[in-house]
Amino acid sequence: MSNETRIDYDVADQVAVIALNRAPVNAIDHPMIDAIHAALRRADDDPDVRAVILTSALPGMFCGGMDLRMVDAGDAQDLREFVYKFYMETMNIQYAMRKPTITAINGPARGAGMSLAITSDVIFAADDIDLGYPEIDIGLIPAIHYVHLPRQISRHKAFELLFGGKPIPAAEACALGLVNHAVPRARLLSEARAMALTFAAKSPAIMALGRKSFMRANDLDYRRNIENQIETLCNVFDTADGREGLRAFVEKRAPRWSPPRRLAGTERGNAQ
Repeated sequence: MSNETRIDYDVADQVAVIALNRAPVNAIDHPMIDAIHAALRRADDDPDVRAVILTSALPGMFCGGMDLRMVDAGDAQDLREFVYKFYMETMNIQYAMRKPTITAINGPARGAGMSLAITSDVIFAADDIDLGYPEIDIGLIPAIHYVHLPRQISRHKAFELLFGGKPIPAAEACALGLVNHAVPRARLLSEARAMALTFAAKSPAIMALGRKSFMRANDLDYRRNIENQIETLCNVFDTADGREGLRAFVEKRAPRWSPPRRLAGTERGNAQ
């Protein structure tokens, strides 16, 4: 399977299936996210499509996250452009979609893979996989999930997952409300397609109007908060530990963190 293959796109029974296809782990770089955006727009513009499924063409892997070799090699401006494209443009495309979107997670989802999944309306996951936020272990932060996760589960459980870095089994993720359904792997795509067909049978005009109203009602300051977190993530990339974590990951060694120091604004007595 070629590393240059990016996206498989197929339409059947008014359901578009967008499958990530960049071996070995669907690492997301500029061309990959461009291809995902193009596929989402294509599905939204196609009158023969009434629902969308996002999944992976790679057996046993949904998405390993950002292409960290690309991130490590990029300068500050390139990284900022990529991060805004990945987070904000993906969120904005999903916000404006006139058709329901379903993510079917068929393998481990890490970092940006989780970020991609949560932009959809419904999430299915194979019940034998785990999900996770490992960014903290390489000196980065799962920025978008600081906004998203506490809204889905308790603030304290969200903190444990985001700052502990340990993966969570799909069944537990389902019990917490992180995913809608954890189903046997052999039935994952068929279950997701069954729900997509249910959506596709509805009035496309009412679905489009209803989804738009739903998104507006639940957006509030969500995307603005996401943008604030993206700015923090860009600042993290500029820190010594952020660069060291990336370099250590690429070089397959343990990171050598800087000595702890007090950050501005964290002195005792500053809390309001």
